[in-house]
Amino acid sequence: MTTKPAPMDPAAPILLFDSGVGGLSVLAKVRTVLPQAPVMYVSDNAGLPYGTKTEAQIAARVSGLLGRLTERFRPRLVCIACNTASTIALASVREVLEVPIVGTVPAIKPAAAMTQTGVIGLLGTAATIRQGYVDRLEAEFAAGKRLLRHGAGELVAAAEAKLRGKPVDPAVFGRATAALRAMPEGEKIDTLVLACTHFPLLEDELAAAFGPGVRFVDGSDGIARRIAFLTQGQTWARGAAGDPALFTRDDPADADLMPALASHGLTRRLVF
Repeated sequence: MTTKPAPMDPAAPILLFDSGVGGLSVLAKVRTVLPQAPVMYVSDNAGLPYGTKTEAQIAARVSGLLGRLTERFRPRLVCIACNTASTIALASVREVLEVPIVGTVPAIKPAAAMTQTGVIGLLGTAATIRQGYVDRLEAEFAAGKRLLRHGAGELVAAAEAKLRGKPVDPAVFGRATAALRAMPEGEKIDTLVLACTHFPLLEDELAAAFGPGVRFVDGSDGIARRIAFLTQGQTWARGAAGDPALFTRDDPADADLMPALASHGLTRRLVF
């Protein structure tokens, strides 16, 4: 005799995981399609930044953390809202967790459809841009196009500072722009893939640095649609007190993030 699975707890959250606050760019899109969904946002601030770590370090850390988080909080779905973690650890996480997993990958496919010049820029962390996963996306969706990649890890710190209300040196945006423009055919870039969830938080600054005629694309819309598809028909019970933001390190400086977190419906700060 088969047993029916236990009914889904309406309060079971969508667990949104990132190395820092970059996943807020994904959460904003999830809120538009599933405003009633309870969310637990997890910032692995103890492990930030991921982009300077080795593949083995990232895979072990992400798999271990998500295993403990899902065991404790029983989410209905996990979204790895981090390109670096997804391109390295998505397959291994899916092997060990028994909940649906939605990853984040560079939006090369839509960028290839958008470009008019055939030259696409891609900004990511150093760890993301060297992955074979990105090579495969380029081969499958951007054949015949030129994809120029640059590791702009300092933009992660810039986004973290911006959300804390701290000043950001505008030179960081100029350096990212100059690096891509200096590559062969870089002057023809008309489409820019933001291959780190932190980077859409800086789109205004990057647009000013790149100038007119460059369109930006990231994967957040597709992620939100995928989450909505995988949870269709489910019931939701979002608490009146708002959703929690969970950090892996108790850093008093993260109090500066509370206004930005609250603007995304994250009104409670927890430490895991």
